Amino acid sequence: MLGVIGGTGLYKMEALKGIKKVNVDTPFGKPSADITLGNFEGREVAFLPRHGAHHELLPSEINYRANVWALKSLGVKRIVSVSAVGSLEADIRPGELAIPNQYVDWTRGRRASTFFGEGVVAHVSTAAPTCPYLTQSVLDAASELDIPIHSGKTYVCVEGPRLGTRAESFFLKNNGCHLVGMTNVPEVFLCLEAQIAYCTLAVVTDYDCWMDDPNSHVSVDKVMALYMKSIDTVQNVLKKLFVLPANEEESPSRRALVGSLVTQSIPASKVEMVRVLKL
Repeated sequence: MLGVIGGTGLYKMEALKGIKKVNVDTPFGKPSADITLGNFEGREVAFLPRHGAHHELLPSEINYRANVWALKSLGVKRIVSVSAVGSLEADIRPGELAIPNQYVDWTRGRRASTFFGEGVVAHVSTAAPTCPYLTQSVLDAASELDIPIHSGKTYVCVEGPRLGTRAESFFLKNNGCHLVGMTNVPEVFLCLEAQIAYCTLAVVTDYDCWMDDPNSHVSVDKVMALYMKSIDTVQNVLKKLFVLPANEEESPSRRALVGSLVTQSIPASKVEMVRVLKL
């Protein structure tokens, strides 16, 4: 099953039919909202709004572990994360789409970042954090619609909720980052621990604040206005993606725990959690 995690401005999937809402309990607490299960032309899809149904959660308040575990427990093996981002490159323009394949964690340690601990030790490689097959499927879907997407970019995740300083913006830009956001870490790494193929479909909403012209600097009203204009484009790409052949079993992400799980004797309280992660 394909899962979609919706970011700012994407709180539901209009195209889904036969919708039902599922309230999932997890070993890590409640996810951001009920999960919507539906279908599009016979393909099952699960949808979860990352910030809650009414955008009531700050980036650092999101229960990332519960979100990912809940989706995996329902049978999700691929996740497309839709996210608003700022651009740190002049040729990645507001209104365009981008797909990162690398992530830099610039958060401040406030977010629970792993499923493991408390008697279970695992060290998952994050050298290649995204799924190349799912990424290509998203690119193919966009290509069928003649929608260009920047790919092979690096996303840096900052803590928020404040918007960054110019010094921070220049620092990130000058150290190899192309996109900046607040939500894809630890989400991307938790998906690897859960052996879920993951890909970010990023909507570029601003130039952060590194440009000289202050009129180009990020502000919440500009982010929301441009993001909402892009929602239809995102939904159309997703609808194309829904009907493309699934290839998640080919993804290296589906084998991320092979050789990574160190603990041989799993505590009884963790057996079900580990079972779900290994599905």
